[in-house]
Amino acid sequence: MLQSRNIDGIGWPDGPTTRRHSGMSSITTTHDRKAVRRHTHRAGLRTVALVEALKGALALVGAYVFIRMIRHDVDFGEAAEHILFFFHINPTRHLSHQFLDAVDKLSSTSIGMIGGIAIAYAALRFLEGYGLWRQRVWAEWLAIGSGCLYIPVEVWKLIRRPNELHWIVLAINILVVLYIAWVRLDEIKAGRGVQVQL
Repeated sequence: MLQSRNIDGIGWPDGPTTRRHSGMSSITTTHDRKAVRRHTHRAGLRTVALVEALKGALALVGAYVFIRMIRHDVDFGEAAEHILFFFHINPTRHLSHQFLDAVDKLSSTSIGMIGGIAIAYAALRFLEGYGLWRQRVWAEWLAIGSGCLYIPVEVWKLIRRPNELHWIVLAINILVVLYIAWVRLDEIKAGRGVQVQL
């Protein structure tokens, strides 16, 4: 068994989470408490990070596919109808009409605009995903801020054209924002508790 070292009157026991000062009881250090507290949120934050990175990757893949289609003069309306047919989706449904309208609008968009928007969006998602994976506070605030920006847009879409997709996207967005906000609040409370005890 390792012996504790005594340097300038401070004893260091075998365990890494406590310090024993001469004449005082053992206490847990601020660094160790934060490490334990942040560890409890690691799985949730990494799940959100993977979702954000996936969104960025899908944006880049989608932009690449659309740019290839534009360069090869593909008829977007016909391609959209083939996609609906492939997935056995009824083209007379309201959601199908929205999909066809969106594809029609996209066909008139320039390649530079599609690429620029996709790269900017993907960069933001990858940055957020990296920060959440590494459990950075700035990434948590970024996730809350960007999620809150999308909520009014999703509500507006839902009011204009209510459908299942808009409900699902809005619900997921709200759940992610609430979860990250809860993590931030929990960590702020933990930080204050450590300061009071020390």
